[in-house]
Amino acid sequence: MTTNVRPPVPVSSASDWELHTHQDKELVKGLGLTSATMLVMGSMIGSGIFIVSAEISREVASPALLIGAWLITGFLTIAAALAYGELAAMMPRAGGQYVYLRESLGPLWGFLYGWTLFLVIQTGTIAAVGVAFGKFLGIFWPAISSSNWIVHLWKVPKFALGPMMLGGMDVGLNTQNLVAILVVVALSIINIFGVKTGAFIQNIFTTAKVSALLGLVLFGVFLGRNAQAVAANFGANFWNNSSLGTLHDVGGGVLVSTLTVLAIAQVGSLFSADAWNNVTFTAGEVKNPSRNLPLSLALGTGVVIALYIACNFIYLSALPLVGSPNGATLLERGIQYAREDRVATAVMTQMFGSAGGALMAVAIMISGFGCCNGLILSGARVYYAMAKDGLFFRSVARLHPGYKTPAVSLMVQMVWTCVLCISGSYGQLLDYIIFAVLVFYVLTIFGLFVLRRTHPEAERPYKAVGYPILPAIYIVMALFIDIVLLRYKPQYTWPGLFIVLLGIPVYYIWRPRAQTT
Repeated sequence: MTTNVRPPVPVSSASDWELHTHQDKELVKGLGLTSATMLVMGSMIGSGIFIVSAEISREVASPALLIGAWLITGFLTIAAALAYGELAAMMPRAGGQYVYLRESLGPLWGFLYGWTLFLVIQTGTIAAVGVAFGKFLGIFWPAISSSNWIVHLWKVPKFALGPMMLGGMDVGLNTQNLVAILVVVALSIINIFGVKTGAFIQNIFTTAKVSALLGLVLFGVFLGRNAQAVAANFGANFWNNSSLGTLHDVGGGVLVSTLTVLAIAQVGSLFSADAWNNVTFTAGEVKNPSRNLPLSLALGTGVVIALYIACNFIYLSALPLVGSPNGATLLERGIQYAREDRVATAVMTQMFGSAGGALMAVAIMISGFGCCNGLILSGARVYYAMAKDGLFFRSVARLHPGYKTPAVSLMVQMVWTCVLCISGSYGQLLDYIIFAVLVFYVLTIFGLFVLRRTHPEAERPYKAVGYPILPAIYIVMALFIDIVLLRYKPQYTWPGLFIVLLGIPVYYIWRPRAQTT
């Protein structure tokens, strides 16, 4: 008697693609369009929009170029978000950008992104935003201060390494970074209790800070116009120092063209608009991801960029752009030399006196708290995805048995973030990383072209608007910015490149584990 045994059916490339790129079944699909959009906006809006326009103004010395720098950031951000929408709809998997790089360019590139994200980009940003929260809380409780030490361990001496000046950090626990640590610990624990819990907090705080930005714009339109500032910044003066032939001093007597100085200015504005991609990290928990991920990316980035540009027009209508570091009044110091670069605080103080400054401090604290929550919620999903691929500690792939959240990943992220808070190194690390962030954006969008060629049959519920022109323009512009930064801001670029490259030997240490999982 014989039996007919059918041979095993080989796994097709299509099913293999589905297995590696589509939603993780064990995760709870708890994020709808509203929560996903709030996550985009909440992760973008931190403290940068309230501060970095001062540094940009010192670099460009022109009202037109200040707005121009933000317009370039807006174009780049929205163009990238539209391209990422296609990748997100194709591959709605926890880990987002890590998955896109892994599938388009190979596992090494995905690992290098996840490595840099964990080491610096995500955790460093969480630490910086948390410490900023403590800094502004100190306005109301002066005992919360970076100089009020609980345990001061070490003052790292400054030392030069080529063009870079490193060190100078105070290592230890003070009341300011203690507040940051408490915020990080609290939000990390809260996010264990289900993605819907984290999303609920995100929705509340994002609504509050978007309302605060909108309020700043509306107050500025109806109450904030200052005749001296309007005369100095608008009309013919708006175009001061903005012609293509103008040369700009970027320090040390080095003169550069207008296009080059606009590229240099992107360090501040691009970082202030960054983290819009964080929603892709949570793709495994988004309902109807083929629709909601592209929509949330487009809506979220569009709203935030519109608010950012409007805020900068309000700054220009309330304070002169050009000022003096020794100015006695807000108007004399201008946008360029607002105290501690707190431009938004200076504008609100100009409108409403000390009460306006206090209101802005509260708004920035709300913004920082919501931003921390979004970054904590989303970042943990990347390390979870890496661990599932065998490229991170295997325990990080474990989900909480009841809430189905990456609890171990949240805790690992929390511990490293707290280390960065105590080390005082997060500020320097973030200065170094914008170059690397841009490199990964370029590689990911290049991966869109690769996937169109290597997986033409893959389902694409949404196709990138403007493809191939918009993604190609993004790549060219971002590469130009990176080349300019390599040339004129080496202290901000080479360390970031070193951190990325340091991940290569680490990858080859981890790879045997990945091959046995």
